Amino acid sequence: MSLKGKTALITGSTSGIGLGIAKGFAEQGINIVMNGFGDANAIESERISLEKHGVKAIYIGADMTKPDEIGAMIKDAEKEFGVIDILVNNAGIQHVAPIEEFPPEKWDDMIAIILSSAFHTTRHALAGMKKAGWGRIINMCSAHGLAASPYKTAYVSAKHGILGFTKTVALEVAQENITCNAICPGYVFTPLVEKQIADTARVRGITEDEVVRDILLAAQWTKKFVTVEQIAGIALFLCSDTAENVTGTDLKIDGGWTAA
Repeated sequence: MSLKGKTALITGSTSGIGLGIAKGFAEQGINIVMNGFGDANAIESERISLEKHGVKAIYIGADMTKPDEIGAMIKDAEKEFGVIDILVNNAGIQHVAPIEEFPPEKWDDMIAIILSSAFHTTRHALAGMKKAGWGRIINMCSAHGLAASPYKTAYVSAKHGILGFTKTVALEVAQENITCNAICPGYVFTPLVEKQIADTARVRGITEDEVVRDILLAAQWTKKFVTVEQIAGIALFLCSDTAENVTGTDLKIDGGWTAA
């Protein structure tokens, strides 16, 4: 089955992993609903770029901490395209601090954006998928959904929760021709990480190569970053006919991180 003409809503898709998935999908003829924060001109430029692949792309700037805005986003997207065939729950933020210093408001925001937003998007989008008789839900998780790291209580907790959510939804819709899976990448090379490398090298007085090898990729046995293109490829696989019996699972793309 061709994915051309299908519609994908990707939260947090104005940059990084989400934008990489949007580009990979658009190249296959999938219409795109972008979501996320950022500079309005930059977002519009990316939206126009997606449409160069002959698809329709729209942007809805719903706040993932606000259930009402999430519900309105799903309704607006369905009004535009008829149905959301593919839902990618990707939105996320990060904060690193010891638990006794972790700001409660940061905990609340991270749980809302990473975990609760997936609940709200899914509960609203499922009716349309069931009516259409086809759907794919892809939850962006992390190696931190399988293994913990210190100082990341909210992130690790939310990502572990995403895996439980993925399994439960998969069972509930297993006979509806709808699948629900999670992708668990290790460190991904994005502009945000690229800046982090330079900043860390300067602060620690070491080379950027040492930052990559000894700090960021210490747990990734391949010593290679995951790329957004690789994640997009995995997401496309999960939407394919080949993956129709792949559901309720986590696909690791972590350079061997969680194998050790």
